[in-house]
Parts: sequence; structure tokens; C-alpha cells
Amino acid sequence: MRASTFHRSFFAAVLVAVALPVACASEAPEVPLGPGGTPDAELVTGREIYQGRCANCHGADGGGGTGPMLADGAVVEQYPDPADQRAIIADGRNAMPSFGGSLTPAELDAVVRYTREVLR
Repeated sequence: MRASTFHRSFFAAVLVAVALPVACASEAPEVPLGPGGTPDAELVTGREIYQGRCANCHGADGGGGTGPMLADGAVVEQYPDPADQRAIIADGRNAMPSFGGSLTPAELDAVVRYTREVLR
């Protein structure tokens, strides 16, 4: 193996070793338990969708990344009416892809609730 190939392979392995634990450790915040001691099913669905489809751009905790910050009330401030936020998720805008063709209306509502109620 040539020295330059070895260095590239070593550098790539180090990057993976450092990035993998960080990527795996990032999870969307859990849904709090309700008065009955169980989490709200719609919020659980919203969390699952958010984690799988939104967290890569908006951050696992909603803190932002390539997509804007949603946490700390930012999404409510930007979209006081939840219907406006839902329309952005469904239709997309600029770099935001549309999810209306891949998520049901109930799933869209669940993501909106999750981002507004749990990421707040």
C-alpha cells in the first residue's frame, strides 16, 4: 500500500470513528408522559417522523443545522398559525422538500404538534 493511500484510509477511518458516536447519540427529545402515565400517541408518531425525516436538517433537538432552528419557540414565532407550518411541511419551500406526497394528513399534523409542543 502506498503511503498516500494509507494516509487517506487512516484519515477516513478516524473521521468515521469520531463522527459515528456523535451521529448515533443524537436523538429527538422524548415525548413527555401525560396525566395517565403514557405519552400522547400523536406526539410519539410526530417524534418518529421528525427523527427520520427532519432531524438531519433541523437538528435532533430542533436547534437548526442546514435547516432553520425550530426549538425554543422559533417555529411558533415564525408560524403562529399551525396551518401555515403544516403547509410548508406538505408543500416545501426553497431548500425544504415537500412531504405532502409521502406523509398522510394525520402524520403531517403529528409532526406539527411535535415541533410545537415538544421541541419548544
